[in-house]
Amino acid sequence: MHRTRLSLWYVAGYLWFGGVALLFAPNFAARLLLSNTDYPAVMLQAAGMFMVGLGILVVQIIRLNVSALYPATLVARLFICACLLYFYVATGNLLFLVLFGIVALGVLVTGASYLSERAAR
Repeated sequence: MHRTRLSLWYVAGYLWFGGVALLFAPNFAARLLLSNTDYPAVMLQAAGMFMVGLGILVVQIIRLNVSALYPATLVARLFICACLLYFYVATGNLLFLVLFGIVALGVLVTGASYLSERAAR
């Protein structure tokens, strides 16, 4: 599951970088993500806190090579994608569509790697 493990670095990267950006520059980060709505800074910072926390878990999954959790990362991100699409439809805020694209790219890469490596075993 080498390629699947490598694909999780993308997830760790967007969680860490996005989370830190939301923690320390929440309004700037929201504008970079094409938000057309002003959110209270503390709410964006809370989202950043959760992203960094999840990033820590993903890095540990990679570091410890816990391949049993690879499918769970896919299921969790599929749920997140569904929620982000709903949020976009409900609000029309491009922020949610951008976030959907970032997460969906990771799902595609990890999913393709996981399925091909699983079939090869």
